[in-house]
Amino acid sequence: MPRVWDVPVHDSTRVRDARVAAVAAAELAGLDRARADSAALVATELATNLLKHAEGGRLLVEAVPPPDAGDGARQAPVVQIAAVDHGPGMADVAAALRDGYSTTRSLGAGLGTCRRVADDFHLHSTPGRGTVAVARLGTTATRSAAPAPVRPPDPAPGWPAEPAPGRAAAPAGGQAADRVGGRAAGPGRGETDPARGDTGRAAGATGPDRGGTGRVPGATGPAASRPRGHGHVGVRVGGLNVPFGGGEYSGDAWAWVGAGELRTLMLADGLGHGPDASRASAAAVEALHRSPRLSPAELLRQLDAALRGTRGAAVAVAQLDLREQVLRFAGIGNIGARLREPDGWRPLLSRPGIVGVHRPATLPEARLPWTDESLLIVHSDGLPSRWTPPTEPGLLTADPALVAAVTIRDASSPARPVRDDTAVAVLAPNPPERP
Repeated sequence: MPRVWDVPVHDSTRVRDARVAAVAAAELAGLDRARADSAALVATELATNLLKHAEGGRLLVEAVPPPDAGDGARQAPVVQIAAVDHGPGMADVAAALRDGYSTTRSLGAGLGTCRRVADDFHLHSTPGRGTVAVARLGTTATRSAAPAPVRPPDPAPGWPAEPAPGRAAAPAGGQAADRVGGRAAGPGRGETDPARGDTGRAAGATGPDRGGTGRVPGATGPAASRPRGHGHVGVRVGGLNVPFGGGEYSGDAWAWVGAGELRTLMLADGLGHGPDASRASAAAVEALHRSPRLSPAELLRQLDAALRGTRGAAVAVAQLDLREQVLRFAGIGNIGARLREPDGWRPLLSRPGIVGVHRPATLPEARLPWTDESLLIVHSDGLPSRWTPPTEPGLLTADPALVAAVTIRDASSPARPVRDDTAVAVLAPNPPERP
């Protein structure tokens, strides 16, 4: 079932809770002790920064499918740690990522530490609206040389903090489970990727290959990320899952599979919330992995049978044909989706019904062109119906999980928290620097 650790960070006692959540998620994902320690370090740094620079926020920890999917068997899940706040934000993300930069007279190495230890680290901040950071760690550690210290620039609103004392990352290999509880891990990159250059990446690592530090500019708020090398041809997927009321399990789940030239993304929202809703969405994930080549309409028909005996779920399926560059979409129930097109955002509609309880007699599929400028956002009904898609140019080429996190941040606030289990999944083309 989709296990999510939702840690509200509003006082120092919750930093330990963040660390414990990261270790538990690492165990669920099959990470060894050294990588679990690395995940704990990242969670500690991000939670500490939430307190120091944003007056609190929330940390969301879970085991998720890797962001790149190819044709083949399931791959090991990765631990994803997302920090979301509605604080002052920062004006210069690139500066905040440099070691030695601080606005609170600390060592200024917190974000730099996360960036070095994680397999993926992405950051977006909008002054006046808050900051989002997403880190992912897989079964094998990757390391790079630390950048040379730089003289701290003049103080500006920021987020970095010093690393926790006595904590350090160590490279290690480990065997990963290929299931996450009742939730199947999505497929990812191949298992025989060679080490690349002097980055120290071992073959078989689940995180993306290291590349240079990249910065994705934004019009009103810069986004920074560190893409590491090449994903599978075409697209990436990422998402964020927020359980209602800090629950242990979310009734929402997203997953994706690759089969030949097909990439299929599914988002399921089990009826209600809690463990019973989670079982329904987990059953949908299992059925997706058993039939990666079915069209969206065919898969929904199969899911209707697979979910009999559960509470049922609202489900949407988007399938991209990389050869034809066509996106097919079909959904049942209250799942929302929007596709970015050259002239704006197009809503993609689902049919009324509940998969596993009441399936409509006809299931038409939308067929839409997919280009390098396309972006698909699929979400459960925990997101307000009038949410606004991201408009900052930097986000349109940012990591999909980062886009999902910013979408949730901007659709909620401390005074208006999410009103149900809320999941957002994003399908995006590989950016130019990731051929």
